[in-house]
Amino acid sequence: MDLERDPPHFFAGPYIDRRSEVREAASWLADALADPRTRYLLSCGTAQLVRGAQATAPDEARIAFLSGDHPIVRTATQAAQAESMLVLLGWYRDAWCVLIDLGAPMEPQRAAGELPAGASFEELRPLSGRVPHEEAGLLAYARALTIWRARHRFCGRCGSPTRPERAGHVIRCSNPDCAQEIFPRIDPAIIVLVTDGERALLGRQPSWPAGRYSTIAGFVEPGESLEDAVVREVLEETGVRVRHVDYHSSQPWPFPSSLMLGFHAIAEPSASIRVGGELDDVRWFSREELASGTPILPPAHAISFQLIAAWFDARSSVPLAALRA
Repeated sequence: MDLERDPPHFFAGPYIDRRSEVREAASWLADALADPRTRYLLSCGTAQLVRGAQATAPDEARIAFLSGDHPIVRTATQAAQAESMLVLLGWYRDAWCVLIDLGAPMEPQRAAGELPAGASFEELRPLSGRVPHEEAGLLAYARALTIWRARHRFCGRCGSPTRPERAGHVIRCSNPDCAQEIFPRIDPAIIVLVTDGERALLGRQPSWPAGRYSTIAGFVEPGESLEDAVVREVLEETGVRVRHVDYHSSQPWPFPSSLMLGFHAIAEPSASIRVGGELDDVRWFSREELASGTPILPPAHAISFQLIAAWFDARSSVPLAALRA
């Protein structure tokens, strides 16, 4: 992938300067609080504070950043447990950007009267594609950290409570005899477009809208390479054996904590379909069918659509996104 040419996937890209070295400074929190330019992003459970959640046009939903003098921020930063609630995300548009993790989903209702006009706590997934690219990446980053923190409040080795360190990017067991360090985790998953030259192999899950099909995906298992996972998942889900597995690109997918690793693969000649696993249907689709709107494809911000489009566009004078529009 040519990083100078291709735009990054949705939820990805250089939207923030992480400045990981600042996490080591004991004064990071005091410095951030003292800077009037610092932006605060609020989360409540897995929901985040945004404006324009009811908007339907792209880029109309935006993060509802708060400044340090807002009552919610003052209350959170002056609380006894402030250091455990605040996480340094980095520098966003040349200013400190700090996540305030309010915790349980019901807590922000107490502060509802203090929320900015038009702002509400919303889940990211329904907003995907309606938030500007950079802000979507920041929300995805914050969401992944929030979920990781919520799942490691106690040590998995000894059961003792944990506490955050390094600006919220490390969690340590409070038991001095254990003192285990826990780092943010991601779940690697492969996602692959299988083709036989002129056709694309797509499947659908029972819970999807009628007519929607997508590429084949699945989690990487322990002791398995990415290429091995591609071969195994395609065989398990479709009965098709593949060869020539080529890496394409990756996309963060914080639902809850995946990293989607995209591939293209070629089906072995005369490959027959056998539906299995989590899919209820698998079909070959021609270029003509894809161009005509059959089937319904994933949204354009998903890596699954980008994998299909990259294959289709290589042999078409009109991009798939334009035809589907």
